Amino acid sequence: MADHQEASVTLPSDPASVAAARRYVAEVLGEWGLPDDAETADSVRLIVSELATNAVQHTFGQSPTFTVDVRLERQEWLRVGVTDSHPRWPKRLPAAVQQDNGRGMVIIRWLTAEAGGRLSVTPTEDGGKTVSIALPWTVGAPAATARGC
Repeated sequence: MADHQEASVTLPSDPASVAAARRYVAEVLGEWGLPDDAETADSVRLIVSELATNAVQHTFGQSPTFTVDVRLERQEWLRVGVTDSHPRWPKRLPAAVQQDNGRGMVIIRWLTAEAGGRLSVTPTEDGGKTVSIALPWTVGAPAATARGC
């Protein structure tokens, strides 16, 4: 078996792409053996939705696309990252501001921590950033073949 499986998709920074990103990741995880009705699948779908929404809403049209990368490492860690070309990093907003928006990163942090994972933000070579999560992979079935980029 390969040490890792990976898949990637680049989508336009458009609100309709949020659902497309979520569907893409759900399909990949299903191919890798994660049942669609698993709690982890629900968490990952929500995390991808929040990350993609941030990439669309908070880049202010300055990132024409965003990329979703999914990687399964040694059947131990699932890594999901969303990369855009806007230099502004996510910020935690004060509680008063969070009443109408700004909860995305809070949700991502909470779901990631609840699953025993990690959240990170890293710069890209073009001045953008990748916001990613790493979660322990608890699925017993072996991963299927990798999807193309």
